Amino acid sequence: MKRLSIIPALFAALALTACAGGGAQAATDAIRTVSGAEAEALIAQAENYVIVDVRTPEEFAAAHVAGAINIPVETIADAPAALANKDQTIFLYCRSGNRSAQAAGKLAQLGYTDLVDFGGLSGWPGEVEAG
Repeated sequence: MKRLSIIPALFAALALTACAGGGAQAATDAIRTVSGAEAEALIAQAENYVIVDVRTPEEFAAAHVAGAINIPVETIADAPAALANKDQTIFLYCRSGNRSAQAAGKLAQLGYTDLVDFGGLSGWPGEVEAG
């Protein structure tokens, strides 16, 4: 009889584990990883979007995608006014793709639903500006 009482507890534990993982899956579903060329094509078709450079202000000043705003990865979770709409398409990039992936993960955990990580500035085929 004691063995039978373990079975419901086991099912309950499995159900809780499955529910806990669901949030993580939803967060990763919010992130698309694309090439710079794919991002450029998506931007050309998008209506409500923002391009976010998650590098340092110094890196941003040296060169950045035209029209991008700078929100360093360390401060991305503060969700400034530029990212107030959690359903807006947010294009993210950095130097190599590491920081943009971190930023996408942080934003997804905060409930942002349409994140496009196109990695590093070196893979961007479009216009780049300084200043």
